[in-house]
Amino acid sequence: MKATMELQDTSPTPSPTARAGNIWTDSVTEAGRHIRILPRNVEILVFATIQPIMFILLFSVVFGGEIQIPGFDEYDQYLMPGIFAQTLVFGTSFTSVGIAEDLSKGLIDRLRSLPISQAAVLIGRTISDFVRNIITFVVMIVVAFLLGFRIEGSLGAAAAATALLLFFSYGLSWVQALVGLSVSSVEAANAAGFTWMFPLTFVSSAFIATDTLPGWLTVAADVNPFTQVTNASRALYNGNDPGSSVGWSLAWSVGMIVVFSLLSIRKYRLSSS
Repeated sequence: MKATMELQDTSPTPSPTARAGNIWTDSVTEAGRHIRILPRNVEILVFATIQPIMFILLFSVVFGGEIQIPGFDEYDQYLMPGIFAQTLVFGTSFTSVGIAEDLSKGLIDRLRSLPISQAAVLIGRTISDFVRNIITFVVMIVVAFLLGFRIEGSLGAAAAATALLLFFSYGLSWVQALVGLSVSSVEAANAAGFTWMFPLTFVSSAFIATDTLPGWLTVAADVNPFTQVTNASRALYNGNDPGSSVGWSLAWSVGMIVVFSLLSIRKYRLSSS
């Protein structure tokens, strides 16, 4: 009788959790990777701040003398919160473009091969772009103050207005993440990202009172989530009662983060399978 011996692999099999990594640690690490690149891409920050400055000068200096808003002695007090909101929304385009660029360069494929949480790849990207938006906002509000904008409410209310704008922009970053994962090139991501942002920001209360628009556009502008966050921040910066706009802004922001983060992470995982 011939005896045979079978070698068995007695090494422990890593658990799915160990293979996936820690989502929070990996997210911070991934965000840090993108943030460390910023000093080497100063031109991106420069051009990201030039655009809002151009909008401020265009509406404040060129059109400001012709636009009168009931309840506001100075158009700048009405305009600037809208410019703040628009700039932060436009800043979220870096998320879709960045993800599309990482896909085209094969970086995403390399990240998929690492023992890290796959959701952290997208979370880290949105966090790093959130930091970039904060830097842009700081530059923008300095320019607004130089042009005459003032905080007429309390500092606490102003801080709440700023947090509300940044939170809303973070929600939109997840929308852009899904866009970046759904297109086939960086150029397509750039075009697709801005296509929906222009009607979102201009059919709103950012630059004019919505009741000056044609009837059906007034309805669209009033239900626009961008109008809600703009109205809320404008009221808080100017020391007025924001009413229900704060609640609606938070609801829209939370809704976008929950829905689009789940959709984005699901698409990311399906595309890697």
